[in-house]
This record gives sequence, structure tokens and C-alpha cells, in this order.
Amino acid sequence: MGKENLASKIKNLRKRKGYSQEQLAEDSNLSLRTIQRIENGETIPHGDSLRKLTQALGINPDDILEWAPTEDNGYLVIMNLSALAFIFHPLLGVIIPMVMWILKKEKIKLVNDSGRKLINFQITWTLVLYAFQIIVTQGRYVNFDIKLTQWAPVLLQKFSIAGVCLAFLYLYSIVLIIINTRRNNKGFKSRYVPSIPIF
Repeated sequence: MGKENLASKIKNLRKRKGYSQEQLAEDSNLSLRTIQRIENGETIPHGDSLRKLTQALGINPDDILEWAPTEDNGYLVIMNLSALAFIFHPLLGVIIPMVMWILKKEKIKLVNDSGRKLINFQITWTLVLYAFQIIVTQGRYVNFDIKLTQWAPVLLQKFSIAGVCLAFLYLYSIVLIIINTRRNNKGFKSRYVPSIPIF
């Protein structure tokens, strides 16, 4: 956070509390000159001065300081790869990345953007998967489970159309997650398509 932003934030908080500079100096046990220098952007409070100032204003130090997001490509890689948990259960592919996104979305660069896109994609993928399962389940009553006999290669003849579609859904998701993991590792934004923009 720049000196000017911090200065205006402290000044606004002081005025909102109804304090004069003198009252803030007295309550914080800082000198009037220090308060004036902070509010004029001549200095940034650190350590004990910051603690005293925030106590007098009745706020948390984190509320007054906006920490710049750091770069952590490793976290982005892990967050993207955590979506592969859908292999064990489709909802795990949503829950685990969502927890990781919520924990670090304001603290690490690209986590907010990548996390939103990943979660939207995983939710969309899960909805498509469950819709597909419902269709297949209902389709068994109307002979949906047709064998690929006449037009498919020999290797696919033993699989049903439903099985091939399910394999494609899983394979597409795995490939897209790996591609976006590599993109994030190189510092580029994610591209998860298709996805319903929920977040």
C-alpha cells in the first residue's frame, strides 16, 4: 500500500471515530507530530506504532494495511491439480479447489481468477456428468445402451455409446486441468471452457 493510500485511510478512520489528531495522539500514546506525519503521508507506521494506532482506532492491523498479492505458481499448480480429485468423486473436484481458492484468493496473484474459472468449470462438468447419468439410467428403459457394432473400430465394439461418452467427459476434464496447470505455472491465466459463470 502506498503512503498516500495509508494516510488517507487513517485520516478517514480517525474522522469516522470523531477524533481530532490530538485525541488520536493521546489515545495511541504517539506524539501529535507522528500522527500528522502519518496522515500527511510522510511516514508509514510500523511495528509498535502501527499496533498503538490500530488499537486506538479499534481496528485490526490487517484492516488498515492492504498486502500486495504475492506470486506463488506452486500454489496455483496444486490448486489446479486438486481438481483431479473428481476422479474419486465428482464433488471432490469442486470442494477441494474451492477451499484452496477461498483461503488464498486475495493473497496470491492469479488465484482469484484461476480459482473462479476452475470452480465454474468443475461445477459445470459435475452437472453435465450427473445429467448424463440420469439420461443413461432413464435410457436403459428405452434401449439407450446401443452397442457400437457396425461403424466403430474393433477395439470400441465392446463398449457402449454411454461408456465412450463417459470416458470422453473424464478425459476432457483431465486434459483441460493439465493444460491450465501448465499455463498457470508459466504465469498465464486459465482458460476453462465450457463453464457456467457462477462465481
